Formats: sequence, structure tokens, C-alpha cells
Amino acid sequence: MSTIDQLLAVLRPDSSPALIWYGPDGERVELSGRVLDNWVAKTANLLSEELDAEPGTVIRLAMPPHWRSVVWALAGWQTGATLTVDAAGDDGGTEPDVVVSNELDRLGGGPAYQVAVAEGALALGWPGALPEGVLDYAAEVRSYGDVFMGMGSAENSAPALEYDGGSLTFDALLRREPVSRNILIPTKSDWFTTLTEAVATWLGGGTVVLCHQSVHDTAKLVANERITEQL
Repeated sequence: MSTIDQLLAVLRPDSSPALIWYGPDGERVELSGRVLDNWVAKTANLLSEELDAEPGTVIRLAMPPHWRSVVWALAGWQTGATLTVDAAGDDGGTEPDVVVSNELDRLGGGPAYQVAVAEGALALGWPGALPEGVLDYAAEVRSYGDVFMGMGSAENSAPALEYDGGSLTFDALLRREPVSRNILIPTKSDWFTTLTEAVATWLGGGTVVLCHQSVHDTAKLVANERITEQL
């Protein structure tokens, strides 16, 4: 693999589960490769058409691992953007062009576009009023196209991920060794681990299961999802 488009092309025709989310309120969300690619394309189109994303854009992902934030990571990469995150959850590092969060007080100010992401499994919009200028992701994303028509991926040497302690180029991200597995990743994992292990799993044709730390009956979950590796 040398581009995010090639990774998504592997997921696109697959009807088996690619990403499964177990949330704090007992919800289970399952996205096949085809459905995951559809969400990523819609989000990438929103990014490029509404938020001017292109290769070199910096997106701060100021929220924990969640199925919607993983979609945002892949969509950002599809536009060629760099993701910036922090393992401790603190905003810092490169000044962003777009800030994405599930918490309004983490959106910050300044010239960056601000996007609020509702986490509820069936949420069709933010639960309440949003400040002026803040885009409601859940309410807006469904109106965008199912196929990404933007500029495409960044150079392989460009940074895909800037995190607490380092950075990762697109080339290093996409040349990870494929692993055939169903992997359980708790949401307490840092973004570097979550995203790199997810990419390795998808390259190997496996399933990524994200589990909120408040989900306690993991033995049943492991059996039901046929987990072969846990972080």
C-alpha cells in the first residue's frame, strides 16, 4: 500500500465487519468495509467542500477513539491532511486548520474551523444548541456524496499523524505488516496505537473492535466477536 485510497479500495467491496464499536450505554455499532468507506467518503467530501481540506491541512482530533473519530481520521487522510493528537488529551503542537471534538470546550478559538461530533449511536445531530460558527457533524455529513471527489492523498513523505512524542509519515503508516486478526482495542489506548493497529488489521483483512472502558463484560464480547488479539 502506498496511498490511503488503496487501503479504502481494499475495504470498499467487503461486506464483512471492518469496525465495531461497543459504547458506554450498551450500544453496538457495526460497520462493514463498504459502510466504513461510505462514511469516510462523506466525511472527506465535507472536509474538502465545506472546510477547505487538502494536502497539508492540519486537523486536530480532540476526542478519544470512537467509531466516528476513526472515520474522521481516515477521512482526513483521504484528503491528504495531517492529523494531530495528544496522548494526554491536551491541545498542543501544530496550529490546526480544523478542530474536531465531542466536547465544546476543547474546540478552542482562533481561525480554525470547529466541528462538534455527537457520539450517540443514533444521533442525527448535536444534543443541544451549538455556538455560532461550530459545524454539527452528525447533522451535516449525510448530505455529502458517497464517493470522494476531492484532490486525493498527500505525498508519502508527508506527516499522516503527529502525536505526543513523535510523528508518522503516510509511507510508514501504510507499509505496516498486515495482520490477519480480530483485534480488541480499548478506548483508553492512545491514538498512535489505535490507528496503527487498525491499519495493520485492515491490511490483513481483519476486524477492529473498539471497546469503551466502561464495558465490563469483555469475556462475552471476546467470544461473540471471535477476538484473536487484545491490547
